[in-house]
Amino acid sequence: MEAARRRGPFQRRTLKEDGVAGLVLGVQSVPDGLATGLLAGVNPLAGLYGYMVGTATGALFTSSSFMAVQGTGAMAMVIADVPAIRDADDPTRALVTLSVLTGVAMLAAGLLRLGTVLRFVSNAVMVGFINAVGVNIVLGQLVNLTGYSAEGANRLTRALNTLIHPGEWDARTLFIGLATIALIVLLERTRLGSLGLVVAVLATSAAAAALAGWSSVATLSDLGIVADSLPSPELPLLRLVPLLVLPAVSLAFVGLVQGSGISANYPNPDGSYPDASRDFIGQGAANVASGVLQGMPVGGSVSGSAINKEAGARSRQSLLVAAVVMALVILLFGEAVGHIAMAALAGLLMLIGYRTISAADLQSVWRTGSVQKAVLSVTFLLTLVMPLQYAVFLGVGLSVILHVTRQSNQVTARRRILDPDGHLVEVDPPAELPAHEVVVLQPYGSLFFAAAPVFEATLPTVGPGSTNSVVILRMRGRSDLGTTFMDVLHRYAKALEAVDSRLMIVSANERLIEQLAVTGITEVIGADSVYPGDERVGATVKRAYADALAWVEAHR
Repeated sequence: MEAARRRGPFQRRTLKEDGVAGLVLGVQSVPDGLATGLLAGVNPLAGLYGYMVGTATGALFTSSSFMAVQGTGAMAMVIADVPAIRDADDPTRALVTLSVLTGVAMLAAGLLRLGTVLRFVSNAVMVGFINAVGVNIVLGQLVNLTGYSAEGANRLTRALNTLIHPGEWDARTLFIGLATIALIVLLERTRLGSLGLVVAVLATSAAAAALAGWSSVATLSDLGIVADSLPSPELPLLRLVPLLVLPAVSLAFVGLVQGSGISANYPNPDGSYPDASRDFIGQGAANVASGVLQGMPVGGSVSGSAINKEAGARSRQSLLVAAVVMALVILLFGEAVGHIAMAALAGLLMLIGYRTISAADLQSVWRTGSVQKAVLSVTFLLTLVMPLQYAVFLGVGLSVILHVTRQSNQVTARRRILDPDGHLVEVDPPAELPAHEVVVLQPYGSLFFAAAPVFEATLPTVGPGSTNSVVILRMRGRSDLGTTFMDVLHRYAKALEAVDSRLMIVSANERLIEQLAVTGITEVIGADSVYPGDERVGATVKRAYADALAWVEAHR
């Protein structure tokens, strides 16, 4: 991969294959970019500019040779729910600010190498979020599909308002939208493949423009959108930064999660897998460039990357070709772009939204267990009814809670004994500590603060009949238990001391010995009850066990 970088992004030996793939991706990205901008509630050209600039910049800076850094449906839905963008006095510069901030957040994640953090987001949360986004896309385009301006506080209420007023729908607009959907599905099964959506959008838009009396079908030019030049640089508005930091971090998170899937599933031409943190940096650079050039926030696009690869791309230069194709379309066919019907783009988006919904993924998570089922349901429902910038953080919070719950509930302790043949056997510890006995306990699981009560419940209870016994805790491999867990050990040691029994801790390292001392546990159990471990596995436990047996016999 490093050798490929030294040769630069242009490879003469793969120019033909990359040229074809870039042409396919570039042409397909024009209506897709316009539709994504429309979905985000911004100037559709911002979507197209984001696709063009993001694809080119991502090709130069990401570690992945095939990742198409473009707008995504999930990111567009987050943008659509940002009031500072929706109600801005200067929407262009507000969007510039959001894109640049998103890029800064992604750059920070890449430079700090936070790629591994994404693994803490549970699959149940992401499945619920992504599928709810698909539903939101479908519901959000009912206005453009029917030509009816619905009223309501959110997409659900507006969709319901639309459905109960069929008499106010524009029949021609609805026909163009449904015809676009049907034509895309049909043409994708032909040799056109992914270019079928381009042909479908152009065909239905041309039909609406050619038919007399069909002026009620709105087009991009009706919104005052003219795509006749490349974007000029714009600077962000610093006064909007406080309002846009949270949405920017949300967008960065969504984009990076989707991009990490591309990094993991699309190896580079030399067989190596891309570096996720370097891909974060590339996506961050793409967002900064997209923002400065009036584009919307972008991230790793699963669909765009798949189209690029399936079209025969051999290197990252296919992405540069795609960006050039988009620029040429803007310069040479800008006037034709203005005639694209809004209903045609709505049909394209509704199909994308429908395909985002994965019944198989939902069913898989649903069958996993009650906790995952609850997390999936909560994430899905709240993503439908609340702004997505908050739903993203809610999902992260649920993932953390789920992780903590799982880790704390998986903590247990097993008793280790020697059978008559001299084999080490693990059994359940006694419910109550018997008298005149040595009990060796091996804890399993993550011993952190939330797990401490669970671990305490697994320890043998200390009663009046627990006299003259020794409990040995084998803590090999544990280096930092924290004060909550130390409190458990302190209470247990005092309970044993109260009935003339004792606690021993073996295989302790220097850090653990220090913690035992500063929390007062060493003072309770005595320094001779703390056994430092060494490289000989089991040797320390055997020595402590022999000392414990001698102590029990001496005090019997």
